[in-house]
Amino acid sequence: MKLKYIEKKLLSLMLLIGAVAPVISCPVCERNKSSVLSGLTHGVGPDSRWDYLIVWITVAIVLLTLFFSVKWMIRPGEKSGTHIKRMILNNQ
Repeated sequence: MKLKYIEKKLLSLMLLIGAVAPVISCPVCERNKSSVLSGLTHGVGPDSRWDYLIVWITVAIVLLTLFFSVKWMIRPGEKSGTHIKRMILNNQ
């Protein structure tokens, strides 16, 4: 059965909402956390400022990696005729 475009989008949205709903924290967790993370996750929050620093450094690394991955996928920049990809593409 082939789903229409809108039905696919609606199904994707429902799956996304279903995946995010368990992440919302309970009232007990909201009371025990700092104001920055209240309402986002269950469990124990960060113990010190070092935890926040580690998280922000990790976020920066992930965003840089994502940026360069997308950039080099869109415009790889290999223009040389002797690049290894030319050898593979021309051996068909």
